[in-house]
Amino acid sequence: MRYFICGIFLTCALAAVSAAAPKPAVIPESADWTVDVSFENPQQLSLSLPDGAAAKRFWYVIITITNNTGRDIDFYPKCELMTDTLQVIPAGSGTPDAVFENIKTSFSGKYPFLESLEKSGNRILQGRDNAKDIAIIWPDFDPKTSCIDIFITGLSSETAAVDHPVEKDQSGKPVKVYLRKTLQLTYTLTGDANLRSGETLSFKSKNWVMR
Repeated sequence: MRYFICGIFLTCALAAVSAAAPKPAVIPESADWTVDVSFENPQQLSLSLPDGAAAKRFWYVIITITNNTGRDIDFYPKCELMTDTLQVIPAGSGTPDAVFENIKTSFSGKYPFLESLEKSGNRILQGRDNAKDIAIIWPDFDPKTSCIDIFITGLSSETAAVDHPVEKDQSGKPVKVYLRKTLQLTYTLTGDANLRSGETLSFKSKNWVMR
């Protein structure tokens, strides 16, 4: 119970930081870059794993990243799924390689060079010919969820610093929190929660936020 309460407190604190955060620049600084991103709507799959345990459910989204920034860029992506029940799940958490291989096989015709987020490399070269198709995967989330947000960082170099709403340094001044321009994809869950296999995620919005 103690860890649950701490987790809620931390999530609320992070939400407060986000609420007070600056918005991404309308006209970026000349040194800043942001890649072009397209994406498929998230889908689910249920997979029986080699360990003989019962089939497990996973959700995934495929994104395509194209570097039209005019320069080769470093790429250090991070992605989290957050539910409206305050559950936060890092991409790839508890996800066996067999899940990605299943997705890759299913999309071999459309995305022959599909990569997993964790093994997508740390460099994106310029141009359409060097675009990356990436699968981002999560284990099943809270069945009470009605809405999720997917946050993907590493797609832009834009950053900002804001004061933490709670934490102070030794001199009593607010600790600085460093935020990155982040892609936020919001979806609502539709279907009968009692029939998980029939539920789908319906696209609601796409935004760039500082997080």
